[in-house]
Order: sequence, then C-alpha cells, then structure tokens
Amino acid sequence: MSSTRCQVVGFLLSILGLAGCIVATEMDMWSTQDLYDSPVTAVFQYEGLWRSCVQQSSGFTECRPYLTILGLPAMLQAVRALMIVGIVLSVIGLLVAVFALKCIRIGNMDDSAKAKMTLTSGIMFIIAGLCAIAGVSVFANMLVTNFWMSTASMYTSMGGMVQTVQTRYTFGAALFVGWVAGGLTLIGGVLMCIACRGLAPEETNYKAVSYHASGHNVAYRPGGFKASTGFESNTRNKKIYDGGARTEDEGQSHPSKYDYV
Repeated sequence: MSSTRCQVVGFLLSILGLAGCIVATEMDMWSTQDLYDSPVTAVFQYEGLWRSCVQQSSGFTECRPYLTILGLPAMLQAVRALMIVGIVLSVIGLLVAVFALKCIRIGNMDDSAKAKMTLTSGIMFIIAGLCAIAGVSVFANMLVTNFWMSTASMYTSMGGMVQTVQTRYTFGAALFVGWVAGGLTLIGGVLMCIACRGLAPEETNYKAVSYHASGHNVAYRPGGFKASTGFESNTRNKKIYDGGARTEDEGQSHPSKYDYV
C-alpha cells in the first residue's frame, strides 16, 4: 500500500471512529436491565452517561437526567472524562490531518511539513482511541462487578427465606459501539503514523568530487600530483596524463651531437 493510500484510509477510519465515539457518548443504553429470570417485564430500564430512562410496555419512555455531579460514582465521572478527552483529541487530530493530506496543497508547504503533521495527527488518533477503549472497558468492568454483587445478594436473601427483587444491569449497545469506534480510531492513527514514513523526503548523500580544468603545466594522475620546486627544469614541472609514454619523473631527452652521427 502506497503512503498516500495509507494516509487516506487512516483518515477515513479516524473519521468513522470519531463519529462512533460521539454517538456512543450520547447514547442512553450504556447499561440495560437484565431480563433473565425477572418477574417484572412491564417496565424496562436502561441508563447512560448523562441520564436514566424507563420504558413501559405501552411504549411510553421517560428519561431523567442526572441532576448532580458530585453525587455520581467516581467511575462514571472517569468514564465521562475519558470519552470527552477522546473526542476532543480526535477533533484536533482530524483538523491537523486535513491539512496534512498529500492530495491537498496549501501554499508552499513541503512534504517534510506534511509528514510531521501526519505523524502528529496519527499520535492524537492513537491516544483518542485508547481513551475511548479505556472508558468503555472501565464502565463494562463496573457493570460486571455490580452484576455479580447483585446476584450474590439476591441468592443470599432467597436462602434466608426473604425474596427480594433487585434490578441487575448488563451490557448495553453503547458499549459495543464505543469499542468498535475506539478500535477504528486506533487503527486509523496507526495507519497515519505508517504513512508518515513514506511522505518524508529521503535524504541522499552524494560523494563530492571536485574537477579542475587542466592548464599548461598541470595534469591529473591517480596517485596524486607532485609539487614542484624552483630548482627543477620546466620540463620536469609539466604533468602528463596516464596514457602517455613518459612519466612525471622522467625528463625529456635532449638531442646531443652523437644523435646525428
């Protein structure tokens, strides 16, 4: 998968995760009444993060918001905080990711800046997904604990010949929506972080080689070149190329009187 496609897929998954987190936070069915072995079925109760509702068999539903903050359980307030933090981080990461998309060109923004913005949005999506998953899991753990405590107390009362009807709550639809939304946000953030590596420009190092134009008295040799002194002849100061028949240390042969004999 190319970096651009990975970035777009992560962006779309993060949008779906953000929408799911908002829907799950607003839903009222975080906990629903357990109807197993319940003698009363005319009333169905369910609760959310912000209000509790009662649905009658006639179809009439009445919801009542929580009118207190300090009177609520600490775990419920922690779940509220985690879901709100996850939504806020997702919104900020979404705004950053929009400007980081490679298919959108804004001003003179280069690829390195887009890569950094993609990485930033990916980290925000990952944290937001973890917050959503943690909030839903904390609420689910609270439900499981209360369910088994209610079950134990109910059977204890029945053993003492005192039968009481207690309302037990089980998982609601909002928990599953929150888990899926947190997972989508987390996967989208991971894909954005992976796409960051492909968007960053690769740094290539080239070996610098300097070339100098050869003059009258300068030529190149693989073994380096020898510095000349003022006491040597002009012929010995001249540097010749490798393909020549003479070397640098060999002087030119001067004609003598015996050459003409």
